[in-house]
Amino acid sequence: MEWTGARYADRPTVEVRTWIDAPPEKVWALVSDIELMPDMSEELRSVAWLDGATRPAVGARFVGRSEHEALGTWQTTSHVIECEPESVLAWAVEDPAAPSAVWRFRLRSERGGTELAQWMQLGPGRSGLSAAIDRMPDKEQKIVFVRLREFERNITATLARIKQRAEA
Repeated sequence: MEWTGARYADRPTVEVRTWIDAPPEKVWALVSDIELMPDMSEELRSVAWLDGATRPAVGARFVGRSEHEALGTWQTTSHVIECEPESVLAWAVEDPAAPSAVWRFRLRSERGGTELAQWMQLGPGRSGLSAAIDRMPDKEQKIVFVRLREFERNITATLARIKQRAEA
């Protein structure tokens, strides 16, 4: 990831793509099973559907518990904002109108397999990163850059694990 000088209010994003030698329906079965994600994530520790939901659908909610060496442990509630089987799954973290982050998996049939992209956007709503920025406003751009670089590394690892499972 190259330095962009982005600030939190810019709603900076990161995206990683991979090609998987498996059909979209097999990849979709993995990315849409959110309860599998803690096994594939560097920070996410547990996930549970809320309100009786058992699978993604627009409006469904789930709680995620995460942990980071520098940020500690936290819990968020996410709201599914896009769900098109074998195509896209996206969720807004906390307030859907002003999320602390938006996450998206996008699948595309390609060369007999699936191109899988995972994308995330910081903000515009406040997050744990906001507290660090409040304490050190002169370092905001560096804080944002370092966190985006962590997300890029973690997303790369997540996609590698999804690829491994889908191709097994």
